[in-house]
Amino acid sequence: MYSRTIIMPPETPLIGALIKIPTLVITVGSGKVFVNGKWQDVNGYQVIPGCAGRKQAFFSIGPLIITMVFPTKARTVEEAEAEFTDEAHLLLSRRQDEMNTVTITGE
Repeated sequence: MYSRTIIMPPETPLIGALIKIPTLVITVGSGKVFVNGKWQDVNGYQVIPGCAGRKQAFFSIGPLIITMVFPTKARTVEEAEAEFTDEAHLLLSRRQDEMNTVTITGE
């Protein structure tokens, strides 16, 4: 399994990379997500199925934590990122190494 998490302070916009594969998106906090052509509220803890071929936008109203999860056989973060997007060069994980925590269990 691969997961990536972003912690957004209040009143922060986020436009994600184009996601090529289906994933789960887990949110905790208060915000909005642009889905199917309209803004949807996200409050508390929510698990949202994310279809392949999507580009999502979020806006945090209060603190908002977003985690994306998908099964993979990737052995590195770079391999997993290339699996879920062709826009890996745009990801914050490629620009903020001091903020990344990586654990690879080998399972």
